[in-house]
Amino acid sequence: MHKKNRLRLEFQKCNMARGCLCCLKYLMFLFNLIFWLCGCGLLGVGIWLSATQGNFATISPSLPSLSAANLLIAIGTIVMVVGFLGCLGAIKENKCLLLSFFIVLLMIFFLELILVILFFVYRTEVAEYAREDLKIGLRLYGSEGNVGLTNAWNIIQTEYECCGVDNSTDWEPVLGVNSVPDSCCEEYSKGCGQHTPSKWFVAGCYDKIVMLVEQQTVVLGTVAMSIVVIQILGMAFSMTLFHQISRSGKKYKA
Repeated sequence: MHKKNRLRLEFQKCNMARGCLCCLKYLMFLFNLIFWLCGCGLLGVGIWLSATQGNFATISPSLPSLSAANLLIAIGTIVMVVGFLGCLGAIKENKCLLLSFFIVLLMIFFLELILVILFFVYRTEVAEYAREDLKIGLRLYGSEGNVGLTNAWNIIQTEYECCGVDNSTDWEPVLGVNSVPDSCCEEYSKGCGQHTPSKWFVAGCYDKIVMLVEQQTVVLGTVAMSIVVIQILGMAFSMTLFHQISRSGKKYKA
């Protein structure tokens, strides 16, 4: 009688463990399905931007491919691949796909970690390089084949109410003394950027954007931590499912 009770208890424990793993399997599938759909959306928006707004490009001459469209396409593709591996690996309980999902997430996690460490170690050098690179980019303003860069600067200066990288004098090597794009004007009008410094924005765009980013430190930190937690949970769930499949040698049916 005592032996039967023990067997019944063990059977109940097995059923409970099987139920938990089945729940984990479908939760992981649902999460990665949403992840994959988000990747499809980002990729679609990136392709649409590239096709319809191709004249809006990067403001960095040293990184001409670093445009909003290209970034969305790259991020969307990565998210789609990761979501696909996790989604299919979970629903099929495929050890190879689950392991691939774990490895890809781990590589992305370490890459993010390395980039963050390098950024903080070389923060001053990165800031100075970015500032000088933007000034070099100003020289391409209005030139043939750089419509995207010209549009980008006009939008940035109008949106953030700023002029040049550090101030309006950054435009002197490009447009001459006391001349700036009309997008530098506090009240836009045709030709307002010619010889009327009192009507121009005083602040430089670089410091203005840096200040705005610093004001959003809490929001950016929360987003970054959420991404890290999601990645760690994804790796933990995939390995849990992987080890249980390896240990039992069979799949858990709903």
